[in-house]
Amino acid sequence: MFEHCVVAGGGGAVGRMFAERLAASGARVLCVDPAATAPGVATDDIRAPGPAAAEALARADLVLLAVPESVALEAVRPVTRLMRADALFADTLSVKEGVARCLRTRAPGVQAVGLNPMFAPSLPLAGRPVAAVVVTDGPAARALLGLVGDWGARVVEMTAQEHDRQTAAQQAATHAAVLAFGLALGELGVDLDALCATAPPPHRSLLQLLARIASGTPEVYRDVQAANPHAEAARQAVGRGLERLGRAVAEGPVAFEALFDELRATLGARHLRELADSCAESFARLR
Repeated sequence: MFEHCVVAGGGGAVGRMFAERLAASGARVLCVDPAATAPGVATDDIRAPGPAAAEALARADLVLLAVPESVALEAVRPVTRLMRADALFADTLSVKEGVARCLRTRAPGVQAVGLNPMFAPSLPLAGRPVAAVVVTDGPAARALLGLVGDWGARVVEMTAQEHDRQTAAQQAATHAAVLAFGLALGELGVDLDALCATAPPPHRSLLQLLARIASGTPEVYRDVQAANPHAEAARQAVGRGLERLGRAVAEGPVAFEALFDELRATLGARHLRELADSCAESFARLR
């Protein structure tokens, strides 16, 4: 179904991943990225398409935006005005409520889907979850979700609000906890050689997570914290959790046991067992 595709932000990691997958599925793909230096990428601004990009947008079956939210919101009107009536608008934003509102207001008749790969593009796609928000349904929207599933991904549909609330917990709270752990290590003035020499599996796992995040691009992780409207509440919840932990330690064994009862109830019996077993397997693989 997708013979001609335009990927805005095709010079970035996420855009490149989708462009390569679409091309491997038989599509002719034009990547548009004003900052790109790679061959075959058009250095055009998707917010104000030049003649060549405009012609490609008018011919496209699929236009996918792998760009920052501010760029995507500005691009909705000029891009959708050029698209065919049966074409699909897609995005890979990490926050979905804003772009969904924009599409419903400015392009209500255009089929639109938001995708969010819940993994780094450097990792294999097979078996990994891709969150999907169908803004305006239709044949092209269903075809894209089916294609992503054919690539081996696990497509999980949800509303825009559900997506942003979930990612606030999955990403904003998780990254905040790991970054705070790293800041605590710095404040404690620990010797990393000594820590690594004797690190038990939970500590080594946190060190690995910290190293992976710290090796990344700061603006990507700031965007997780700044763009999601629910991220501030997630960070505050992490802070309150630490305060509650401190109070339970001070109040004694009964309070601490009650804290564990609450944690077990939050996870539920099935997830508690399955996740604990999975953790044990991961620890067994640690060197």
